[in-house]
Amino acid sequence: MTIREQLEQREREILAPQAAKSGDTQGRLRPESEDLIRPAFQRDRDRIIHCKAFRRLKHKTQVFFAPTGDHYRTRLTHTLEVSQIARSIAKVLRLNEELTEAIALGHDLGHTPFGHSGERVLNDLIPGGFNHYEQSLRIVDVLEKDGAGLNLTWEVRDGIARHSKGKSGMPVGADKEHRASTIEGQIARVADIIAYVNHDIDDAVRAGLLKDEDLPKERVTVLGKTSSERIGRMVTDVVHQTLDGGMTEIRMSGPILDATVGLRSFLFEAVYENEVATAEFKKAGGILGGLWEKIREQPAAFLDPRTIESEGLDAATRDFLAGMTDRFAVNLFEQLFVPKPWVSIRHE
Repeated sequence: MTIREQLEQREREILAPQAAKSGDTQGRLRPESEDLIRPAFQRDRDRIIHCKAFRRLKHKTQVFFAPTGDHYRTRLTHTLEVSQIARSIAKVLRLNEELTEAIALGHDLGHTPFGHSGERVLNDLIPGGFNHYEQSLRIVDVLEKDGAGLNLTWEVRDGIARHSKGKSGMPVGADKEHRASTIEGQIARVADIIAYVNHDIDDAVRAGLLKDEDLPKERVTVLGKTSSERIGRMVTDVVHQTLDGGMTEIRMSGPILDATVGLRSFLFEAVYENEVATAEFKKAGGILGGLWEKIREQPAAFLDPRTIESEGLDAATRDFLAGMTDRFAVNLFEQLFVPKPWVSIRHE
């Protein structure tokens, strides 16, 4: 047996019956030889960490545009926090940690610059709309490795495509059509809301938008007064409820779920749609709108000719804009729209 086959056998012996097993994956978009050491899901995790889109997350906004403080979250630190929470849950439930981690690390690869505001702008600009989770799947399937994609397993791709909840979606209890097919993918979905509800409060307090006493008391009473306490309570609840439910799906108790969703609603009103916090995002919307028009005027300078030929100008422009970091978008806008002072080369 190869080392990989030994690890696959260990999974079958140790993991819960409900866990996805690396040796039983539904496969990849294109057949390829197996690694001698790494099982399939571990290999996917490594591919995501080493891809360009993952590295760009460090310069993409989470909540606050271009924060000057050293301790605000970015898309990358958010992704790492989601991964940590997801693995903690998977470990206790004896589920596949590598699959859970791969989905968590890949879930936001398709996010636009300028956070949710950027996603709204692209949704309005692009015929047919824009969803970051669809773009995340497109990145791993098509755009990475110069058009070859990462060729990930079906289970990881399924989890990435079904992680999103939106403003009103529920982190658990979704119908089968809208939830991940694996229980590991469902963990990534609930870990996402546990992470951002708590770290966005932390960032909002740091930015002076909120004070701890502003948080709704009925939610804090249920979940806890600090981020650490809330995360611990949420994770513990998910673990116990899922075990008590027979591990058929990821669950939360009614009181914890209601408090979590209530805290998210509070954040939308107090932070995500706060006029002070979103003032710079309105400018960001103008930047993306301007770039959308200018880039389409000179596609040969910016866009992938293969995408233009096979899918059209809209798709190529979407890929280019969605892949930008915040600072790249700002710099390109300045380059294309802001006139530079003329410097004479003559000496009088």
